[in-house]
Amino acid sequence: MPEQTSQDKLDEQIIHIVKTAKPASVQQLIDLVQTVSPSTPKQEILGQVLRLEQEGKILLKPQQTSTPEKLSSYLRSNHALWYWITITLAAATTLVVFSIPEDSFPLVYVRYVLGAIFVLWLPGYAFIKALFPQNLPFTHNLAHSLGTSEKNLDAIERTALSMGMSIALTPLVGLLLNYTPWGIRQTPIVLSLLALTTIFATAAIIREQQTRIPKKA
Repeated sequence: MPEQTSQDKLDEQIIHIVKTAKPASVQQLIDLVQTVSPSTPKQEILGQVLRLEQEGKILLKPQQTSTPEKLSSYLRSNHALWYWITITLAAATTLVVFSIPEDSFPLVYVRYVLGAIFVLWLPGYAFIKALFPQNLPFTHNLAHSLGTSEKNLDAIERTALSMGMSIALTPLVGLLLNYTPWGIRQTPIVLSLLALTTIFATAAIIREQQTRIPKKA
């Protein structure tokens, strides 16, 4: 009979601890594994835990956190942090664009940085967030095939999709403004992108709050 490898031993320890100790979180599971295998790095244990979960050998139950049922309360929770950052960046960029002249050095670099985020990130991010308030629908299978974390992969894909969508939305806004009395000028473009970002982000936070509330039987 072939000698058992260290990886097999670690797998058995993890499975045994999950079945007997029933840890409440991944961190607690890692701590318990380290009590019986102190020389094993935490990163290695985490990798084995994720692999065993993907293979269906263990089931990790995420900690249930209470979600405020009222939108006003949800907006004051940590879940809505991304929303306030998005709105603040959009509003700050609008204020900077209208208050800092193009020939005002070195303050103009603040305008360039915020302007790049405003054009290349915020509208697309808010739009993707409104479509998929939590996880992207195709992340799970791709993460399983690549053997990586769904959370990390979701963040990477959201970044790529957000930039791509922003690059698509900005010219579309300019095209539509071309057929209005305002035309393609700085003020209408900035205000239009601000409005789009605010609308998409608000729709996203509403959808996110609704999807986080557990459905009653």
